[in-house]
Amino acid sequence: MRTSRSPLRSRLTTLLTGAAALTALTALLGAAPAHAADPPLRDLADAKGKVIGTAVTGSKLTGTYGRIAGEEFNFLTPGNAMKWGSVEPTRGTFNWTEADQIVDFAEANGQQVRGHTLVWHSQNPSWLTNGSWTSAQLSQLMNDHIATEVGRYKGRLAAWDVVNEPFNEDGTYRQTLWYNGLGADYIAQALTAARAADPSAKLYINDYNVEGVNAKSTALYNLVKSLKERGVPIDGVGLQAHLILGQVPSTLQQNIQRFADLGVDVAITELDIRMQLPATEAKLAQQGTEYEAVVKACVAVSRCTGVTVWGFTDSDSWIPDTFPGQGAATPYDENYAPKPAYSGIVTALGGTTTPPPTGACTATYGVTSQWNTGFTGQVTIACSGASLSSWRANWTFGAGQQITQAWNATCTQTGSAVSCTNVSWNGSVPSGGSVTFGFNANWNGSNPLPTVTLA
Repeated sequence: MRTSRSPLRSRLTTLLTGAAALTALTALLGAAPAHAADPPLRDLADAKGKVIGTAVTGSKLTGTYGRIAGEEFNFLTPGNAMKWGSVEPTRGTFNWTEADQIVDFAEANGQQVRGHTLVWHSQNPSWLTNGSWTSAQLSQLMNDHIATEVGRYKGRLAAWDVVNEPFNEDGTYRQTLWYNGLGADYIAQALTAARAADPSAKLYINDYNVEGVNAKSTALYNLVKSLKERGVPIDGVGLQAHLILGQVPSTLQQNIQRFADLGVDVAITELDIRMQLPATEAKLAQQGTEYEAVVKACVAVSRCTGVTVWGFTDSDSWIPDTFPGQGAATPYDENYAPKPAYSGIVTALGGTTTPPPTGACTATYGVTSQWNTGFTGQVTIACSGASLSSWRANWTFGAGQQITQAWNATCTQTGSAVSCTNVSWNGSVPSGGSVTFGFNANWNGSNPLPTVTLA
């Protein structure tokens, strides 16, 4: 609920009902979003000898987004920052800003990085796609690009998606700049060049719609088998896993195992499970079950290295723009509240989740006083039928308000996004009890009331 101006002493009670209640209240329990007893996802994955990763946008690695990316995951993939069109938009002119930012963030948080991607038919710079190249020139361009980019991060990245999406759905080679100019052996050439640039990085071929046993995954299987037999450096296969609700392949684990039996690693590299909007409680529950099934399939195969989700929050997902009317594909909603999908990952990694009763905890946002340049705000967190050991309240101001001081909580603000966590003496909220924190803030023109989520 939002108004153009908040009256003095007005209050907003955040009503948590239905699916929103389940996700927000699940978020409330403890230091880890799912339950106070659970460690973060990265610790659960470490205990299984797996990685749990996420694609990230470098410019967002602050505030709540940065906190979750750093705390929950042990593996990062740049969503776009390392693609050819991003790093060399003009021939010979390079932009490494976002790629460096992500690598630096990962190293500061004890995380590994997957480079994505070196040779692809999409997101290439126009100077490359519109050029008239001989085979020799195209070969040199590819070699030089791989040497430059992989060489820049030599020894710092765990793996590279060297070749991305080489096949059509029927298992034939995709007609691309690379295939048309160099033939099918462009793949072997790219892998060989990447090995020379960084002998320690694991080298992958990555594709979509290859999660189950089908014509496309069999073509990929035959390619990897041939490369291995020829001595071409190939360490792994990436199954992207951009899935649709209700369509997780029943042969997923079987497919992972058959690639592993070739002597290569397998990774789920870009997992999301999209649904037709609006999201309902039933759809979200099914999505949680399917996330659990995908992660369990990886856990069951020793050479499956782990799972990366393609963006961990719906606010940073590619799905709505690419598939109009679909979305809600990631483990966290747009307000960073974990969904049943998060709990599914936890369960698959050996953790436990115990959501509280619906409506057990609520957050109330209020304005207790207001003047011409500022106001005093207050948030009350109350529980009935559940208890908390810690809490975090998040909201986004809608009119440029800026917090200047807070008490009984530690508040940070990045742009319009605010995140407040308990201090040492008020993290515990017993059933039937409540805690309150306050803040002073500046405003100008209007003071609409934000919606608070708890994590």
